Amino acid sequence: MRRVIRLPLDEDVQEKLNQRQAEADHKRLEGALRVNEEWQTGRQGKPLLAVLATLKQMMGEHERCMYCLDSHGTDIEHFWPKTPYPERMFLWPNLLLCCAECGRLKGDRFPLAAGQPMLIDPTAEEPWLCLDFDPTTGNVVARFDLNNNDWSPKGQKTVELLQLDRREALAAGYRRTYRRLAALVERYLNESGSSADSLVAALRDADDHGLTGWCFVGTGQNVPPFRDLRERQPDTWATCLAACQ
Repeated sequence: MRRVIRLPLDEDVQEKLNQRQAEADHKRLEGALRVNEEWQTGRQGKPLLAVLATLKQMMGEHERCMYCLDSHGTDIEHFWPKTPYPERMFLWPNLLLCCAECGRLKGDRFPLAAGQPMLIDPTAEEPWLCLDFDPTTGNVVARFDLNNNDWSPKGQKTVELLQLDRREALAAGYRRTYRRLAALVERYLNESGSSADSLVAALRDADDHGLTGWCFVGTGQNVPPFRDLRERQPDTWATCLAACQ
């Protein structure tokens, strides 16, 4: 998982979404809203096709799922599920790109605490502040919060909901990406003449799973060779860190 920058929609598309949401809200107040039917009707129109295209653009050429970053994102996902929360059905900040597996696991499940989501929204926050990565197993797990002396509650719920620590194929992909990133940093440390910008570009090209966030923002910064880069090449480290934010 990685932080995803949400792009703005064209004004016409945004206006059409607002109109559809207003219509859905009116039907809900009248007791006439059929959520799935309303969504399927809207999903076939040009505004939602434009939304899907923008979501795919946000994920780059591989168009990966915003939750697992391992599988192809196939369709629009509602962060706040549309069935229990139809008032968010056509709101742009609530729409993500999701693969079939993550969509199946999440479904309409949406844990809350004091009214706030306990699932990480990768378009609104840095996932690696709540998540951690185990290079040995390849599993994504909850991050331990030293300030509270406990595991991140949001990290725990996200891992549990999406089964990020129980998907073998997912773990294998994360391990491969980790090995590529570690090899690039080791090569940079052992060879002279390479620029910090070239390292950033190489890391970006090799990172299929958003692990540069773990390496430079998360707990990976304390694991060699990333720790070695931070200690021996502080200027390069600062360049890499800035690229992750």
